Amino acid sequence: MNRAIRHTWMAGTAIFTVLLLALTYVQFFAARSLEAHPWNNRSLYDQFGADRGAILVGGEPKAYSEPSDDDFEYQRVYADPLAYGHLTGYFSLVYGATGLEAALGEELSGASDEQFYDRVVSMFSGDQPRGASVELTIDPELQQQAYDLLQGRKGSIVALDPKSGAILAMVSSPGYDPNELASHDSASVIAASERLNGDPDGPLVNRAIAGDLYAPASTFKVIDTVAALESGKYDRQTQIPNPQELPLPGTDVTLPNYVNGGCAARPQADLEFALEQSCNTPFAQIALDLGEDAIRQTAQNFGYGEPLSVPLQVTPSLFPEELNDSQLALSSIGQYDVRTTPLQVAMTSAAIANDGVQMKPQLVRTVRSSDLSVIDELSPEQLRRSTSADVAATVSDLMVEVVDDGIAGGAAVPGVEVAGKTGTAEIGSEEGLNDAWFTGFAPADDPQVALAVVFEDVDVATGASLTSPSAKQLFEAVLNK
Repeated sequence: MNRAIRHTWMAGTAIFTVLLLALTYVQFFAARSLEAHPWNNRSLYDQFGADRGAILVGGEPKAYSEPSDDDFEYQRVYADPLAYGHLTGYFSLVYGATGLEAALGEELSGASDEQFYDRVVSMFSGDQPRGASVELTIDPELQQQAYDLLQGRKGSIVALDPKSGAILAMVSSPGYDPNELASHDSASVIAASERLNGDPDGPLVNRAIAGDLYAPASTFKVIDTVAALESGKYDRQTQIPNPQELPLPGTDVTLPNYVNGGCAARPQADLEFALEQSCNTPFAQIALDLGEDAIRQTAQNFGYGEPLSVPLQVTPSLFPEELNDSQLALSSIGQYDVRTTPLQVAMTSAAIANDGVQMKPQLVRTVRSSDLSVIDELSPEQLRRSTSADVAATVSDLMVEVVDDGIAGGAAVPGVEVAGKTGTAEIGSEEGLNDAWFTGFAPADDPQVALAVVFEDVDVATGASLTSPSAKQLFEAVLNK
């Protein structure tokens, strides 16, 4: 009998110990992550009753909580929603959190490790806990101008400080209104979600960093140029055959030169002329000469294939593998299966602008607790050396020629050296429409901003009238501050 009692007592003690350990783990170790999880409905109900921190741009709130007269104490509100919705995301009782509302959920809700002391003080004082505020690196005037320049068309604009990595503007069009998804009326939230998700233009997609990604077209020739110079086989004066059509190996088709530039003027082209006029056939021959591995490695040196958080998650750009020669030729001009984000294209230009050093793009300048003490702040971080300072300087000079004497003249700013490269991505449209690109930086001798601009589904003439001129206006906006 004593043995049975003893075994029962030991089993009960073991069960009690396991339960105590599990409870301790949940309460003290897993609590914060569980509370901040965007799909934790109980957490959402609690947080809708809390004063969630603001997301600020230039000192002005773009996402904030205001008192509510319904079952919840606070309603999340989004200012300038079309220009900022893809950055802030939404905080929804029905669908959880997206954007920075998700990426910085712990800080905004007051559940981060750094805010432990604030939670303890609130517990003993009986005050309502408050979340931290987040100040973004975004320049509010540049952000609004970038959104306006897209004119409601599908596309994206990204602007970076090449020296610090600070994201000065990041817009995606069409935009959407996150207020519709943050409403406390679940029926209207569900209806808005179904409408937005059913829209073929994809307004919920942040085209700057995600979605189906883009073919970079001739903006990729910047990477080809770096690979050529790094190989030691080419310099800016090396003469390269420049036929108007290049037979693609193993096929019955040819790769034509860009017909809207001056490529037909020279049967031989050096790197300067080839980049200036965006001639396809010289770059395809460079790629065939250097080989797939060299082009891919150079792309990787600029960030292709690498995961990135800004802290929004960025879809890695892609350079395809196991290419035959015809596929490599097409990939060298940013076609075939090469895919990229506008952020990646801006990062490539920023690395060239910054003497070959690529800085980590960052969207958050400071995080402050409710007493305004700094929890975290931007510290410039080097991601990688993409190329040597000498190669970067040469490519920069070549990109200046593209604006001064080449096909990107629309981006020129009087009295300022602007470096740039255009691109026209064929997307297989029956109407002959393309995705039009510009990327570059200014001033070339002391870069303050690097850009990527892309407009979807435009004809060649419309693309030329939108991309480079838009870049010019953005350069002027930064340089005139």
